[in-house]
Amino acid sequence: MLGVNVTVPVACFRKGMAREFLETEALPPPATCYGFLLSLTGETSRYAHTGVRIAPALLSAEGPSVVLRTVWRVKSVPLGSKGNERPDYQQLLTNVRLVVWFDSSGESSVPNLEKRVSDALTEPSLIKRFGGLSLGESTHLVDEVSLLKSIPQVPARTFLIRQNGRLTLPVWVDHVGSAGTRYVTGDLVEGPLAQPELAAMPVIEP
Repeated sequence: MLGVNVTVPVACFRKGMAREFLETEALPPPATCYGFLLSLTGETSRYAHTGVRIAPALLSAEGPSVVLRTVWRVKSVPLGSKGNERPDYQQLLTNVRLVVWFDSSGESSVPNLEKRVSDALTEPSLIKRFGGLSLGESTHLVDEVSLLKSIPQVPARTFLIRQNGRLTLPVWVDHVGSAGTRYVTGDLVEGPLAQPELAAMPVIEP
């Protein structure tokens, strides 16, 4: 199991059903963290490392604050026409610090995601990738990412699977419609930062 330190100055982990008021989750869902790790390694196929387990652990964040922004929808062509823009309120988190735990024992890819992320952060010249590295929306760029070499004695809120949990987050997102989106139910478990139990970590799979 590996842990990756991530800091993001501004982020919105938009709730899937949010429409008029763009609410944010307290931390990035497992599906969002998976996309972030794929982008870090330069992988363009999201099927490449299915079976990996991911558990985000929030260390700190400020907010949420609310901003009024222009949101674009596709109602008419061309896409940039006036009828496609409208103002909407959006929640933002600032100074987000988290650890993304992930375990590759359930995936069959060679090299697995643990190896590829480790290589990306220790020997970046081996990685071919493009674009900015973001967590959440493409404009919410990551400020810092590094391997967790030792576990600091700090409090954390870790998303773990619980049968009667109070929080439902996606582990796979259908970007064309919503029928193929998969969710897991869990809780934000509070306590000292520690490696989570493997069975309690959500599995990324379609």
